[in-house]
Amino acid sequence: MADPESLDPYEKRILALLQEDASLPTAAIAEKVGLSASPCWRRIDRLEKEGFIKRRVALIDRHKIGLNAHVFAQVKLNTHGRKHLDEFAEAIRAFPEVLECFVLMGSVDFLLRIVATDIDAYERFFFDRLSQLPGVQEVNSTVALSEIKSTTSLPIQ
Repeated sequence: MADPESLDPYEKRILALLQEDASLPTAAIAEKVGLSASPCWRRIDRLEKEGFIKRRVALIDRHKIGLNAHVFAQVKLNTHGRKHLDEFAEAIRAFPEVLECFVLMGSVDFLLRIVATDIDAYERFFFDRLSQLPGVQEVNSTVALSEIKSTTSLPIQ
């Protein structure tokens, strides 16, 4: 497994730059970190091979594609359902509306981040799909009114 201690200052700066703009050409990254293009490319290649860089993506504005509802759902499974956590997780992975799913410790089992075109669409998703999963005892949904901070950038020291 990749060791964060193995990162040198150049690699940390490369990671910081890439998570802000993955479309930067290697030459531009090299210039910003103070390396020539070849050593910079080798570092990026190593960071990808060792899993520091999981993938490069374009971040889409959800409002521009009509996904105006942003909902957080806390899901509690019944006692029997807890025996089938893997099945629940697999079912959740198949729902494109669910952007993130976390297993929690405490009074609920999962926290989901969900998007939908509007609240009516979320209601249909809730009643027709999410609440129908085996073992679901309770779902508490919270609708986000506005977004104060949203980032994919990790704090790299």
